[in-house]
Amino acid sequence: MRCPVVELRQYTLHPGQRDALIGLFDREFVESQEAVGATVLGQFRDLDDPDRFVWLRGFEDMPRRAEALESFYGGPVWQAHRDEANATMADSDDVLLLRPASARGGFPAPVGARPAPGEPAPWPPSLVLATIWYGHVPFDTAFAEFFQQCVRPVLAETGGEPVAYLQSEHAPNSFPALPVRVDEEVFVWFARFTDEAHVDHHLNRLQRSERWREEILPALSKRWAKAPQRLRLVPTERSILR
Repeated sequence: MRCPVVELRQYTLHPGQRDALIGLFDREFVESQEAVGATVLGQFRDLDDPDRFVWLRGFEDMPRRAEALESFYGGPVWQAHRDEANATMADSDDVLLLRPASARGGFPAPVGARPAPGEPAPWPPSLVLATIWYGHVPFDTAFAEFFQQCVRPVLAETGGEPVAYLQSEHAPNSFPALPVRVDEEVFVWFARFTDEAHVDHHLNRLQRSERWREEILPALSKRWAKAPQRLRLVPTERSILR
């Protein structure tokens, strides 16, 4: 399974600073993290918030997460650029710690190589939709099976098949210097689209789906603690999830 531990990181930036952070991130913070054992799965502009930067980082397990983060944040690249990076950020503590919800729920291997800094992306434009369900009880193995057997086919039929689906990882934070959101029960899936119109078409078809309305939503509503959150994410030039 690729990246059994995943961080979903949402940063609120000072106004007008997102492109500055993305330029710095894509140039300095991708290979330098992967060299010490982290995997930069994807980095994005939030289409609905010009001051929001979202990215995904994966690890082999929680002990290796601690080792990788200690190496990166104590290493020369972060030390050289941290003041510039931190100056763009109003808040960087909105972090969900996740794990694949099943053996088939993890992120797939990238299709092509990541372009070098400054090179144009070799892929066509795309948009990633992240859907976050918040539960008042844990999303257990039975729910993961329900998602795989019942929810995923409906999403696929309506044009939004998930490329990955994950749930809360409740292991103790192995690197306390970076906070994570605790006491959260979430189930998150990611789907690829060509553009905004493609996302809208999927959501409209989903809303009209009889199976979704009569079978899926009633089952989900029993677990919801609050309304689901959708993030429409535009990959940066160097994001391998796109």
